[in-house]
Amino acid sequence: MYRIESSQTYSRVRYAGSQRLTITHAGDAWRFDARASYVRDAPDGKGAAHAHFVQTFSPSGGFEDRLDEDPEFLTILNQPFAVRLDRSTLRDIRGLRSAVPFEATSPLGGTALLRGFLRPGTSGPIGGRPTTAVRFDAAGLMAGTLPGHEEASVAGTLRMDGVAYYSADGGLLLGLTVTMTIEARLRQRQPAAQVPVRIVYRRWMRASL
Repeated sequence: MYRIESSQTYSRVRYAGSQRLTITHAGDAWRFDARASYVRDAPDGKGAAHAHFVQTFSPSGGFEDRLDEDPEFLTILNQPFAVRLDRSTLRDIRGLRSAVPFEATSPLGGTALLRGFLRPGTSGPIGGRPTTAVRFDAAGLMAGTLPGHEEASVAGTLRMDGVAYYSADGGLLLGLTVTMTIEARLRQRQPAAQVPVRIVYRRWMRASL
């Protein structure tokens, strides 16, 4: 949702749907393929849409995006945290007892760098599988266009907080709850004037196993 402060203009967009994540293994590399089908419900209408994102992982090079047809950042591969953790990282997450500093790139794209802290979360089963939960809270400066609104650009601050749930046995991302809040100035092609705006993104994902 977003609100233009000076005019109290308010708008809400809701996404609801499902996606399938396919994982294949070739040699020492992994391929993650996420396909989502969802309904976008907005003031300008309601309609069905699809998203597709492909990512590969190699022990030597880490994650690499191979296909990005997810302009509104809705697939599990296009989120603030990796879809899978290696054993050492999962062990570190499991051993968290207090706040640990971390850095992350903006989940809305661009070059913004967010800085914050990781903390132990409240773990619980998802789809019958035990999880290891980690809380995150980070903030930073951002500038760029908005998902689904390439004609609008914003410059301001972004804060992100939420919880990620990884499978305790394999480090696979099974759930994510995140809120991203942008306090910025919005500029559109017409009119050219900048206006203060507050934008809130809320995402909730759970695996169905």
